[in-house]
Amino acid sequence: MCETKQPVELLIERVDSGTEDIPLPAYMTPGAAAMDLAAAVTEPLELRPGQTALIPSGFRVAIPPGYEAQIRPRSGLALKHNLTVLNTPGTIDSDYRGEVKVILSNFGTTPFTVERGMRICQMVIAPVTQVAVREVEQVPATGRGDGGFGHTGV
Repeated sequence: MCETKQPVELLIERVDSGTEDIPLPAYMTPGAAAMDLAAAVTEPLELRPGQTALIPSGFRVAIPPGYEAQIRPRSGLALKHNLTVLNTPGTIDSDYRGEVKVILSNFGTTPFTVERGMRICQMVIAPVTQVAVREVEQVPATGRGDGGFGHTGV
């Protein structure tokens, strides 16, 4: 039998009184792992091929200690329009209190227009672990060693 977990509470504050029309982050289906975030641009913003822009969300959050928010691309925008979130996943730390903004990039061959209220990315709230750092003379060996970047083949 599974235990029912209490939901983690995410406090959200609108940045200013002009953002009431922007939907707050929301899960679009009951099984969704991520909430969709909408653009709070004041007017349509054209992203030309190869262009990157910082898109406001219109809100700030208070993420509980021990958690982070991860900002990720929406798969449909990535597939159909070659739009992605640069530095994916972007991390929002629990002590950050500024407006959530999204680094959106157009890797396609045609311009893409970001409209006010358009769902542009996803946000996952995830637990984090902080570790104690200890310097040693040599890290323990493993069977893999320093093999990386394709060492196991294609």
